[in-house]
This record gives sequence, structure tokens and C-alpha cells, in this order.
Amino acid sequence: MSDNTHGVQVQSGSQALRTAMELLSSMRFAISLLTVICIASVIGTVLKQHEPAVNYVNQFGPFWAELFAALRLNAVYSAWWFLLILAFLVLSTSLCIARNTPKILVDLKVYKENIREQSLKAFHHKAEALQADATPEAAARRMGMQLVGGGWKVKLQQRDTAAGPGTGWMVAAKAGAANKIGYIAAHSAIVLVCLGGLLDGDLVVRAQMLLGGKTPYTGGGLIADVKPEHRLSERNPTFRGNLLVAEGTQSSTAILNQSDGVLLQDLPFAIELKKFIVEHYSTGMPKLFASDIVIHDKATGAQIPARVEVNHPAHYKGVEIYQSSFDDGGSHLKLRALPLVAGGQPFEVEGVVGGSTQLTKNAGGAGSEALTLEFTALRTINVENFAGVGAVDVRKVDLRASIESRMGAANKTVTKKELRNVGPSVSYKLRDAAGQAREFHNYMLPVDAGDGTPVFLLGMRETPAEPFRYLRAPADDQGQLDGFVQLRAALADPAQRAQAVRRYVAQAIDPARTDLAEPLSQSALRALNLFAGSQGADGKWLGGLQAISDFMEANVPEAERARAGEVLVRILNGVLFELAQITRERAGLKPLPQNESTQRFMTQAVLSLSDAQIYPAPLVFALQDFTQVQASVFQVARAPGKNIVYLGCALLILGVFAMLYVRERRVWIWVAPQGERTHATMALSTNRKTMDGDREFVQLAEKLIGATPQAGNP
Repeated sequence: MSDNTHGVQVQSGSQALRTAMELLSSMRFAISLLTVICIASVIGTVLKQHEPAVNYVNQFGPFWAELFAALRLNAVYSAWWFLLILAFLVLSTSLCIARNTPKILVDLKVYKENIREQSLKAFHHKAEALQADATPEAAARRMGMQLVGGGWKVKLQQRDTAAGPGTGWMVAAKAGAANKIGYIAAHSAIVLVCLGGLLDGDLVVRAQMLLGGKTPYTGGGLIADVKPEHRLSERNPTFRGNLLVAEGTQSSTAILNQSDGVLLQDLPFAIELKKFIVEHYSTGMPKLFASDIVIHDKATGAQIPARVEVNHPAHYKGVEIYQSSFDDGGSHLKLRALPLVAGGQPFEVEGVVGGSTQLTKNAGGAGSEALTLEFTALRTINVENFAGVGAVDVRKVDLRASIESRMGAANKTVTKKELRNVGPSVSYKLRDAAGQAREFHNYMLPVDAGDGTPVFLLGMRETPAEPFRYLRAPADDQGQLDGFVQLRAALADPAQRAQAVRRYVAQAIDPARTDLAEPLSQSALRALNLFAGSQGADGKWLGGLQAISDFMEANVPEAERARAGEVLVRILNGVLFELAQITRERAGLKPLPQNESTQRFMTQAVLSLSDAQIYPAPLVFALQDFTQVQASVFQVARAPGKNIVYLGCALLILGVFAMLYVRERRVWIWVAPQGERTHATMALSTNRKTMDGDREFVQLAEKLIGATPQAGNP
């Protein structure tokens, strides 16, 4: 490392210039910049980058979303302040290298052979001994040859002593010079990595926007209709964008996301997707993305087949083609609309993912408003965990079981897993005339609810930030949703409710007890009307089991609620069963048999009808059929700074290794006559005090001068 942390001391110029140069070239300033960059990188890792503004508003609220946008925290790595810090770091590190490299290069050539004899006795590692060699010159040359054989660089110096001119010899040796070369390599690596990052970032794109009149595009429509001021040339030296290509189509324009729109990057070739391949794990997670593509060269017309996989990109004309993700390429959907209100009729609708269609007025029944159906997604594989979770005794403390459940193999988990593919699902949005939309997610096939009752999962959420909430509608004896939908519509019809009550009373009352018919009819009709629901004074719809519970609390004494509630629920179940039989008769189906399967259906139907009171749509769209069209999302990048970054990484590895594991050592041996014999004084200097250095000095002292070293403080 450098001898000090101060910067370049400029001797001329103004005081402000000298102070600025010293600050910029100081190691403390460079370390401060690195600290700020690390903090900014943490923010850029934790906070999702280049997301739509509405996502930040939904997740953090308007205040923080606006603050993030003002500070450019939603695009940290392209923010002006981040690029400015990188530029200052490059300048500071370059000045550090310029300040220390000349001294390091000079030091590599210097053996420091002019050190005085008395100075050797002040070193921590020192030793003295008499030599058996006939003359000091012979002893010095012998020691020099031994050091050279051990990988040291040696220089001999002849000096005058009291015994006569040229009778003393200084042996100066050094090893581990790569330690200081590591300093240059490590600091140069920082400069190269930053330069490569600046070159491969969007600095060039921003320069074109600032100086070339390029502006982000914020509209919609066809790519071919976008004006040139929103497009970047094929000769753009550096870019990184996304390209979506559906099976059987080709595209030659990448999308570069900006905080306030997008830029279009024209490519010198077009990518045609022949086939997209995806393989899944048992958990439903994809384990392989692969795309068989054909690259169409615009200039020559050549067609080059290639295969793109994750971590195995294709290369053409300096552009890397990476497999980034996959998406729907416009799958064709066939849905069946089932009305949940009285008066509506089922109908079929077709569309493609990404498209939309206008529903006819009153499609959901009398009084329904006009809606726009937007097809958003198709998923052909949905793997869910169906492992049951038993009851937990909170009084039981089993420390051993608790510890063992969290120790052992890495694949050991606390909860059990039972993964099953529940089949395809469709996502869509219903948008009203005011532009407000709700998102729905419906499964195509019924799912076992756990007790043997197959149910259809009908999901809904108000905003993308919320999880889906599911209505579990029971499947009828045909495995369809029609039975539940017809029962829901009949429940909303007062005439059918009255008919169901009459049929229930006729079967429940003994013909000889006609006096009980009227009270039972009133009780049954009141229970059914409460369950069907009505609009309260506050404008909210109240129905289902909650409405019956509220009625009991308001009108039945607490001591009698349990018995009265049991009777009322039994009456409700009986009336709903008759209502289901009426719907089947009108549909021309056989009556439901009174068996265990029908009982499970009716139990789930009561719960689902209660939850359906808050289902915010007059229609349910069931997926009938689909034709899947896959699409690949490629990331295309021209990155000339990549090789610079690779070189910087290699230098950083070599530099850090040299600084940490290579010790710079210097050895001096002063050989002079002492009476009839030759006396040697030896000392060793190292840049780090380690046990290896102590052992090495012991070995050198015994080998070179045959002495036992003395340890003393400098």
C-alpha cells in the first residue's frame, strides 16, 4: 500500500486548487466514495428498479413514491449522482495510482545497500556470528549465491573499514516485490471496473438524449409508427434492452425502459422464434428456458439458426442475446360467461391474451352496466401445496422435536408438502365505464377442498398489491359450475324463493297439522330472505350467514340463541335444497338424490352462497378451451465495456492475492574482518509481522551465518 493516505502535494497554483488536488488524490476520499457507492448499491438491490410509478405508489404510498422519484432511487445505477460519484472515484483512484506508481517503480529497483552497520542492530530480526570463510569477500559471495538459489535478488557492495580499503562487504537482498505490484493492480482494477460500468451503463444513451434530441416515448400503438426521435440507431455503441418474440413471429426492435417512458433500439438483425421450450420442477417452478431461434441479417439476408438458454446466450455482430424470461404470445381463449344475478343468460366470448372486448349491455342481468373484459394471462400449470395442517395444542412444548425439525439436511422443512398440479387458470380484468378495474383469477378445473368436495376457485383482488381472495364454488354432479350459478341466480329471484318455501313446508308439515304451515312458512321465508340479502340504510349489501347471525343477536335472547340458531339453519338448509331442486327441474335435469355426495355439495353451496354476497362482479368467466401461444423475452445487449470489466476483475484478483499473500522482505548482511576471523551481522525487514516471517528468519540465519537469531524490539 502507499506510505500515507494524503494526496498529491501541488507546489504551484492557487490554494483552492492545491487543496482540491490533495483531496481528490487522497485515499480517505476514495474510501469515502466507495462507502457511498456501497450504500447506493444496497438501495438499488433492495428497492426494485425501473418499475412503473404506480407500483411504488401502491407499495409505499404517494409521499415516498414521489421522494424516490425525486432522488432517482427507482433507477439508482443510472442516476446522475451515482454516475457522478463513479466519475469522481475513477479520478481519485487514478490520481492515487499516478502519485504512488513512480515511487513503487523506483523502489522495485532499489536494494537499499547503503544502510549503515549500526542500523542493522536496531531491527527486530537480527543475528551475529563469526564465519569460517577465509575472507569477508568469500563469505559475502557465498551468502549471495545461497540467497539467489532461494529466489532472492541480491546486490553486493564493497566498503572501506578500519582494517583497510575495500575490506567490508554489504550483502543486500530482496524478495516479494509483487506485493507492491499488487497495489497497482488492485487500484487499476477499480478504475477499469468503473470505466467498464460507465461504458456499459446508460451513460451513452443519456448523452444521446441530451445532445442528440432523443426523447422517451410514452404513447401506445404499433412500433412501426413510432417517430425517429424515440429510436436509437443500429450503430449505437452500447445498449441493453428487452425483446419479446412470440412463436412463429420475428422482431428487430428492443425496448429500453426509462423512468418516464421507453426508447426503441433498432437491431441490425431480426430474431424469429421457432419454438420455446420450458420444463418445470415438481414444485411448478421452471427449471429450463430454451428458445430455438433464427437470426435474420438485415444487410445480407442470411439466416442463422441458434439456440438460447439461460446462461448460454447467442452472439451475433457484437450483440449478446440472453434468455431473460417467457410470457404469453397471444394465446386464444374461449370463455363461458355465467351470470350471478337473476335475469342473465350464459354466453360465450373469445379473445386473445393481451386483448379486450366490450360486453353487451345487460349481459349480467337486468340493470347491469357496460363492462370491458380484458384478457390478461393464461397459466397452463399451477402447482399448489395441499398438505393438511392439523390442530396445534398450544400447551404442549416439545423442545426436542422443535430443534430436530430445524436441524439436519438442507432439504428438511418444518411443514409437510403435498404438491399437485391443479390445471390451467385464466386471469382477466373487468373494467367499468369509469375506467376502474378489478382483476380476477379463475381455475379451469375443480379442486378437491379437502373433504372430497370438488370446488372451483374464483379469485379476485382490487389492486395488484393485494393477494387474490378466492370464492370456493362447489362443482355440480356434472363437474361444472352451472349448478352453483343457477342456484345463486334462483336465490336472487323472490318468486323462486317463495316457491322453494312452499315446497319445503309441504314436505316438512304433517297434513294433519295444517296450523303449523303458516308459522313455518313465515320463518322459512324470513330466513331465506335474510340469507339472500338486501341493501341496508348505509348502502352496503348485507346477506348470507352474517345477516342471519345479526338478526339472531338483535331479536333472540342470548340463552335461546344456540337452540334457535340450530333450528333456523336446519330450515335454511332444507329450503335451499328445495331451491336447488327447482333449478334442476327448470334446466331439465334429474332431481338431486339424498345421499352423502349431495349433502357435501349443499354444505359447500351454503358457505359459497354466503361468501358470494361480497363477490363484486355480476358475471363469472369459466375457461372452456384455449390454444396456447408461447413467447420468449430476450435481453439483447451490446456491451463493449464487458472485456474491460473482465480485465479489471482479473487484475483485482491478482492484486488482492499479491497484497494479502505475498510478503515483501529485505535482508542485509554486513561482513567485515574481526582480527584473524570474519564477523557477520544480519537483519531482516518485512512489511508484515507474521509467524512465517519469524520462522523464515531463523532458517536464513542458521543457513547463511550459522547463528541463532536474537529477538529484540526495534
